[in-house]
Amino acid sequence: MQITVPLPDDLAAHLNPGREALESLVVAGYQAGVLSHFLASQMLELTRFEFERFLVEKQIVAQAYDEHEWDDDMEIARQLRAHGLQR
Repeated sequence: MQITVPLPDDLAAHLNPGREALESLVVAGYQAGVLSHFLASQMLELTRFEFERFLVEKQIVAQAYDEHEWDDDMEIARQLRAHGLQR
């Protein structure tokens, strides 16, 4: 799915405004607990380890990862693989 969002002129003048907006959205969703580690990394097209590095670089504290979230992520990964969407 693709979403189009109007950006303020000051943000649109940045080097990669779309990526910055996406990163901000993903970080907010991750910090709020709406996005799991897996989904957040997938939205940014990063591996698990790349996403960990991204969090460290942005000085974002990683959430605790519990067994239920692991199960949810594994189910999502199976669904993505079944549809050929996971790299």
